[in-house]
Amino acid sequence: MPTSPLAALPIRRLTLRDLTACADLSEDRGWPREEHKWGFLLTAGRGYGIDDPDGGLAAACVVTEYGGPGSRIELGAIGMVLVAERHSRQGIGRRLMHHVVATMGTTPLTLHATPFGRPLYEELGFKVTGRAEMLRGHFTADDTDPRVATRAVTAEDLTTIIRLDEEVFGTDRTHIITRLPAFADQLRVAEEHGRIIGYAGAWPNMRDLVVGPLIARDPETAKALVASIAARTDRPLRTDIDVRHESLLAWAKEHGLAPAGFNAVMTYGITELPGDWTRRFAPLTVAAG
Repeated sequence: MPTSPLAALPIRRLTLRDLTACADLSEDRGWPREEHKWGFLLTAGRGYGIDDPDGGLAAACVVTEYGGPGSRIELGAIGMVLVAERHSRQGIGRRLMHHVVATMGTTPLTLHATPFGRPLYEELGFKVTGRAEMLRGHFTADDTDPRVATRAVTAEDLTTIIRLDEEVFGTDRTHIITRLPAFADQLRVAEEHGRIIGYAGAWPNMRDLVVGPLIARDPETAKALVASIAARTDRPLRTDIDVRHESLLAWAKEHGLAPAGFNAVMTYGITELPGDWTRRFAPLTVAAG
């Protein structure tokens, strides 16, 4: 593997001041610029990057850490791993990932890997423990009323949502959930007899509205949340659904969402993700879990 002079340059922490450079890097690799998502991740997580001497960033990634306030970090989610096209296949991405893994120490890690990135992650010791299917398209509603009631989230719901999220996700995500009202276009809950049994966010990403997180008691509750979001937007929906949720995937495809690819869910230091996968239908974003 050829090496680059950039391999000797320092890896530094990224901040919101690097937002434009991160978006430029995404565009350089043929991705959407995704400033909205980059801003969220750089605020809620820890960005790492290598500066290009000619300007901009040569490489970047973000780690979102989870765990209770004041306690040790229980899980780190790695995302947005990017190397500028002009510096690809020169070992820079490998060096950045080695740095992140070493920095996180014994903390368990997870990421969603594309087929292109998977060999590097396997080389670093990550194992495939699951799979998610991306769906995208204009949702087509049917005439049947959902059997589950949904409504918009209120400020009074946040404590309950945080508690439900921790129970399902398996670790504390307060710093993520409390940012959702400002980040998402829609934030909705499903209720039964006045009790919250699921919630979903939907946030803008270029032309799409990304559905996630999607946490629900069962597939019917998840379907009601997705349908309620679709009814309140003209944008195409996009989401990444755990392939074990076969009934939700089939239902979404029947209602206009088309397959757009697969990502491997990989873990490092743990054999499977914590929490209850049967109620975890889609991540906030594949970049943060």
